[in-house]
Amino acid sequence: MGEINEEIMVDKVSPPPVKRRRLIISLLMILIIILAGVLGYLIYENQQLYKVYLESQQDKAELERIKNNLESELRNIYDQYDSLKTENDTINKLLAAEQQKIDQLLKINADNRYKIHLYEKELETIREVLKSYVIQIDSLNQANIVLRSENVEVRKQLKKVQKESESLAKEKDALTEKVEIASVLSAKNITITGLNDKGKEREKLKGIAKLRVCFTLRENAILTPGNKIVYIRIARPDEVILTSGLNFFEYEGEQIVYTASREVDYQNKDIDMCIFWTNDGQLIAGTYQVNIFTDANNIGSTSFSLK
Repeated sequence: MGEINEEIMVDKVSPPPVKRRRLIISLLMILIIILAGVLGYLIYENQQLYKVYLESQQDKAELERIKNNLESELRNIYDQYDSLKTENDTINKLLAAEQQKIDQLLKINADNRYKIHLYEKELETIREVLKSYVIQIDSLNQANIVLRSENVEVRKQLKKVQKESESLAKEKDALTEKVEIASVLSAKNITITGLNDKGKEREKLKGIAKLRVCFTLRENAILTPGNKIVYIRIARPDEVILTSGLNFFEYEGEQIVYTASREVDYQNKDIDMCIFWTNDGQLIAGTYQVNIFTDANNIGSTSFSLK
């Protein structure tokens, strides 16, 4: 009796099979819906993460591009400093110092964001410094152009002055030479005659006791008047100088032998004079050379022959 009642009670509590299946299906549907929601959420979150990843990569690429552009601009400015170097050592040192700053910036090992921050911070200052140097150097170049132009003109003037000076010096030398030539006494109408013991002229070697050398000292207003010693120097055909004793005078810094001499009072007018030399057996046949000297100058010459 008791067992029958328990079975009746279990049957009353347990759902019928159809209801149980419906319940299971409902639970499964709910579970599927929950799983579908979770899956959808996960897919959505994954899409969002991927989107964030793409945006991050784009940001990274953009930062790299910006950094590269800034680096390129810094290197370009570095090269511009090279092109600005001049002959001015002070400016060259300043330009080199700015290039060193750029080198230090480019060598900083940091992420792109920090580098971009540094580059952007320093670039404006570097650009302004570059502009100031460009202006200074341009001013110096303009000044140098003016100076070079002035130097060219000065050199032209200097060459002109030098040419004029050289011309004047040549003219002066020419005038000095003319004056020197003009201030030298000269002899004209030089004649050499052989004389015998009685003073008669002889043309042949035999019988000549003396040689008479006559000439005219030319008029010269430039010379200082006064007594002058005139020397004659007669060279034989064998170039031996005719002389009577040890007779020397100075000519061109040397002491040379002369044949005979005479003192004359010269007053800037033509003056005729003769100098005699006594033959002591030195004469030989041939052509003789005669030179006349005074004031250490050769003032005339001629030649004659004896047979």
